[in-house]
Amino acid sequence: MNDIQITPELILFCGLAGIAALASLGVVLFQNAVRSALCLVLNFFVLAILYFTLNAQMLGITQIVVYTGAIMVLFLFVIMLLNLGSARLLEEKWDIKKPLGAVFGIALATLIGSQMLPGFLSRTHVNPLSDYGTPQALGRTIFTEYAVPFECISVLLLVGIVGSILLAKRKI
Repeated sequence: MNDIQITPELILFCGLAGIAALASLGVVLFQNAVRSALCLVLNFFVLAILYFTLNAQMLGITQIVVYTGAIMVLFLFVIMLLNLGSARLLEEKWDIKKPLGAVFGIALATLIGSQMLPGFLSRTHVNPLSDYGTPQALGRTIFTEYAVPFECISVLLLVGIVGSILLAKRKI
């Protein structure tokens, strides 16, 4: 059996993982849509901190800027625009979606757990590169190995922006 060393990093990771799990439960279990969205913001921040503790700074920065900053502002704007503050609007009659969702959730958790268990039981330890997850390593990889796909995506996004502008001007 593996001897697990209790280190401050492990305690920090377990604490943050527990907070993330409770926040994700709050997203699903709260009746108020604004409270659910705020739990999602907390979950995004805790995940960003977890990424920073794993030396994946670029992923942590992206988590904060893109998800917590942009997407959650959009979610809260839609919630306020639709006035989903009262639970009366969200009440539904019984349908098959909830039990079916629970069955699929348990099946997915079982599948993920069965794929992760052999990795936890093995005694091998992989040391990542020293600059893995940093913005410098990501930039070096994007602009050397993946330069052509990166430029293709840039052109595709530019075409999408121009197309949406042309469609918007046509309707005015």
